[in-house]
Amino acid sequence: MFASYRRLFAAPGALAFTLTGLFARLSFAMTGVSTVVLIATRRDSYALAGAVSAAGVVAVAVALPISGRLVDRYGQGRISAWSVLLAVWPTAGLLLCAHFGAPAWTLFLCCTASAVVPNLGGMARARWAHLYRDDPAARHVANSLEQALDELCFMGGPVLAMLLCTSLFPEAGLLAGVLLGSAGLLLFAAQRRTEPPVQPPAETAGRGALRDGGLRVLVLVFAATGVVFGSMEVTTIAYADALGRQPLAGGLLALVAAGSCASGLVLGLYRGRAGATRRPGPVRSILSDQRAALGARLGVRPERPRTGSYLAVPAVRPGGMPSVARPARSAGQGLVLGVTAMTVLLLLPLAAGLSGAGLAVLGLTLFVAGSGTAPTMVAGMTMVQELLPARQLNEGMGVAVAGILVGISTGAALGGVVAQQAAPGTGFLVPAGAAGLALLTALAGRRRLRARPAPGLSALAA
Repeated sequence: MFASYRRLFAAPGALAFTLTGLFARLSFAMTGVSTVVLIATRRDSYALAGAVSAAGVVAVAVALPISGRLVDRYGQGRISAWSVLLAVWPTAGLLLCAHFGAPAWTLFLCCTASAVVPNLGGMARARWAHLYRDDPAARHVANSLEQALDELCFMGGPVLAMLLCTSLFPEAGLLAGVLLGSAGLLLFAAQRRTEPPVQPPAETAGRGALRDGGLRVLVLVFAATGVVFGSMEVTTIAYADALGRQPLAGGLLALVAAGSCASGLVLGLYRGRAGATRRPGPVRSILSDQRAALGARLGVRPERPRTGSYLAVPAVRPGGMPSVARPARSAGQGLVLGVTAMTVLLLLPLAAGLSGAGLAVLGLTLFVAGSGTAPTMVAGMTMVQELLPARQLNEGMGVAVAGILVGISTGAALGGVVAQQAAPGTGFLVPAGAAGLALLTALAGRRRLRARPAPGLSALAA
């Protein structure tokens, strides 16, 4: 059943960088909750804790595209090592300032200064894209796996942080996070044989990744998707609180992540089995061999197919003219389908909330709605890999994640306002509306969501 994933890890070093990156990603998922609990406990102010945490999110959103461009320019290993050195000291300062009652501005300074760590998920996806640059089906499975790992960390990170902060001492969550993250990032950087090569300086110079029209469309879609995430979290907590069951809100949010994690894994299994791993039958193999031999005599050299392009292995008609195979469904089409599924499924928690359903029914709808977010994220990240050249891949991933973070902050604010002013359950209008906006954006910009032409296409067309 999991043959697609077993084949994925057959590449030397793939399992090593995945495991080390998982530890680092888990620590990043612990940071937000750890910061809020630490400051709220030591300063007795949730307002200050929320403001400091929000400032940190904004700083990360600003820093990610910059760090991504540095990774593209100087390599993952070098930038990761330096970022650990630069991030440890501000985090230590935040722990000390919160513990010893330093002025509030020092908390903002330390929290924003620690936002220099590169996008670990983007670097892992860049490694998969390098390892399987000629295998679109394997890249799809890898992106599905990465999305599932992201959701796994988002489920486990906050729970682990709360456990450490409440059972040991308020600083325990952030302290464990920085130690785990530093060790994981350094071990990830040490996996040199899977690291994508650095492009020559002459090739990395030029316009930024955001000047690509397709990436701008993706960022808007990701920002709207971030609004879905941020508003869903606040609205779910407010709904559980209105029913007098606020302690169960964490479990409800875990169901959203669990649904996304499960659908991401299933999506990878389905596309992986339906992709390049399917073997042709004996008759088709004989015909393919005959076509290849005839094409060689005519001087037509077959090209490897590329996702979203119209160039596959050329077939030769009886008249001697090469024909072009039908294209596989592109990541742009997959993005539109994924956003459509997300929009439709988010109507379920909206209906449950407006009808005043209990938490059991709401939890079921949240799990189903969560399963609609993974296809959007997988197709979107795959589209980033197809839109941009390898020399801008980490920068592009950073820009995409920055859009998600901005959306999460905006969604949390909007969800909070609606939850404060309207009846319980009305807040689910915000994620449903944001998903609809993401769908309209994807449809309006679908012409820009085209993969770069595969090498050799222009030569064959001529």
